[in-house]
Amino acid sequence: MKRDIILAGVGGQGILSIAATIGTAALDNGLHLKQAEVHGMSQRGGDVQSHLRISSKEIASDLIPAGKVDIIISVEPMESLRYLPWLSKDGWLVTNTQPFVNIPNYPEVEEVMDKVKALPKHIAIDADKIAKDLGSPKSANIVILGAASPFLEMDTEAFENALRKIFGSKGEDVVNANIEAFRAGLKHAQKNQ
Repeated sequence: MKRDIILAGVGGQGILSIAATIGTAALDNGLHLKQAEVHGMSQRGGDVQSHLRISSKEIASDLIPAGKVDIIISVEPMESLRYLPWLSKDGWLVTNTQPFVNIPNYPEVEEVMDKVKALPKHIAIDADKIAKDLGSPKSANIVILGAASPFLEMDTEAFENALRKIFGSKGEDVVNANIEAFRAGLKHAQKNQ
């Protein structure tokens, strides 16, 4: 088993929580893990990205070469496009459809989404709406994680156990909200693969 992942988004969107959840699930399943993070201007709404490599064998480097990424998981659609040169020809893009407009020349959302939809393997999901409908708007990142989970070669239970560990100190309601968000994203991906 080997998965090379780029996580992308804007500061404050929960990229690091996604990375922590995937990492915890991987380690709990006896997998090897390497991660390299670039926070950018995360506190000012700047881009944030993380290379995350998981494998059943030892991993030499934490950086992923261009053209070798198995999956881009993005909480912001324009940020997903920034990393397309890293995506392998068989790779998946999983992205939120809702933009975080943080620059004056942000392109038209339709243009961004047309580029996403042109990819043969993509999941585009309105994670903000799903999370809001669930009564947990801060869990949009976990909706995205749920939508990406079928491509990560770990079972659902591994992710749900990781969510319990990551969010356990925040109380049962927060844990349950995140598990519900994860399941909603997973359900969307299963219907739209």
